[in-house]
Amino acid sequence: MNRRRLALAVLPLLLAVTGCTSGTADDEPALRPAAAERPSPFRDCATLSTAPRTTSPGSGTATPTTDTPTTDTPASPGTTAPNGPTAPVAGGSALPELTLSCFTGGAPVVLREVAGPAVINVWASWCPPCRKELPAFQRLSERAAGQLQVVGVNSRDSRGGAQSIGEDFGVRFPILVDQGEALQRELKRNAIPLTLFVDADGQVRHIDASGALDDTKLAKLVRQHLGLAVPA
Repeated sequence: MNRRRLALAVLPLLLAVTGCTSGTADDEPALRPAAAERPSPFRDCATLSTAPRTTSPGSGTATPTTDTPTTDTPASPGTTAPNGPTAPVAGGSALPELTLSCFTGGAPVVLREVAGPAVINVWASWCPPCRKELPAFQRLSERAAGQLQVVGVNSRDSRGGAQSIGEDFGVRFPILVDQGEALQRELKRNAIPLTLFVDADGQVRHIDASGALDDTKLAKLVRQHLGLAVPA
């Protein structure tokens, strides 16, 4: 009798063990797919090495300037540029030899291979003047389509912060990523926003660090340093 009782007591345990080990993969609950990453609001960078298609009547290449550059007082990292005039780079200079990744992925971009004329804006989501001027750069990219390229360089920023700015402000032009501030170091400029005006020959004709630019200021700078007439 005792043996029978022992056998009856052990049987449920054996059945439980068998049920844990004999199931197939089809019996297991399906894993939830990872949350899909939000699509980037920015354009890809594949066409940055292609020169703008057309120029408007009366436009031309920038006239070399002979002014000497303004020596701005370097700002500490994380600060924005003080308001004040800046001057063209004397005689123009080539873009730094840097290779930056594109926000949307794909092949890295050699900065010197960005075809001019181009306006390159260095920005970050945590920089109030940057946020203020980004919509003007988006409008410039639309109004000057075919005449020049507008390119952003997102500096020392989080991907989520940059993505949100693009979504909220309707920024669509291509964005390069420079988390190590390599471009700023090469230019010996610590403050942002920072805007480079690059002519059709790839020469930097002007570096502006005067603070937030609006439509009128951008149109004036493009005409003055790149010789292109863009409506404000």
